[in-house]
Amino acid sequence: MQIPTIALNNGITLPAIGFGTWPLKSQACTKAVSTAIEKGYRLIDTAAKYDNEAAIGKAIKQTKIAREDLFVTSKVRGSEHGYTKTINAFQHTLKDLQLDYLDLYLIHWPLPSKDLYVETWQALITLYNNGLVRAIGTSNFKIAHLSRIIDETGVIPAVNQIQLSPYLPQQEIRHWLKQYHIICQDWSPLGKGTELLNDIRIRQLAHKHQKTPAQIVLRWHIQLGNSVIPKTSTPNRMVENLDIFNFALDKDDMLLISTINQHSAPKQDPDTYIEE
Repeated sequence: MQIPTIALNNGITLPAIGFGTWPLKSQACTKAVSTAIEKGYRLIDTAAKYDNEAAIGKAIKQTKIAREDLFVTSKVRGSEHGYTKTINAFQHTLKDLQLDYLDLYLIHWPLPSKDLYVETWQALITLYNNGLVRAIGTSNFKIAHLSRIIDETGVIPAVNQIQLSPYLPQQEIRHWLKQYHIICQDWSPLGKGTELLNDIRIRQLAHKHQKTPAQIVLRWHIQLGNSVIPKTSTPNRMVENLDIFNFALDKDDMLLISTINQHSAPKQDPDTYIEE
């Protein structure tokens, strides 16, 4: 299956849909990632905090897919914020993943109470300039955090990864990111922990297009111009989540989905959340 790609603001491309790996660990993680690659996924998303980089490294090592055909993302954790700590953490990530470079490296959370995210961003810039990562970005950053790193370093992130679903559409930051040509990459896209996939409006659209509710929601993300990283360890769900490029939602469909916002709050507030 050919997955469409999205151009980043530095000229490289990333797959429109990827495979999320939290909370997979150990052999179960290696097996799931191997299966995902076999089913057609080329973007693999992880983070140091997930404690599964070594397991993912094994899966990548075992695959027959060429390294340049994979897009591997990881993230620096909160306890490693700071310039030198971030450089060292990145090297540890590379070792665990058994890779020579990353495709995308993100700051997992801004942690404004530590006030080290600008310094951490400067470390990512160094890694990028040294050719160790093809693109750099952020995760769970609000507009104020993004504005500050851009103002203080002059370097615009390629990606900002945030919690986003029809129940939490994040319109303000989505529109802001587009102005800066920063790709919005959506985690928890299916609204885990909510009744989103049982919502009558989503189910009606699923019937209309002869697709599953999950496919309708993922297609909505794609047509917003976003990248999306759903999680599943079930092979048939992996295939289902990829099978979203042979139909299109019309204008009314998109509007309907965009109006079911429940004004939910993110699982963690980036202004106060502390990741260790």
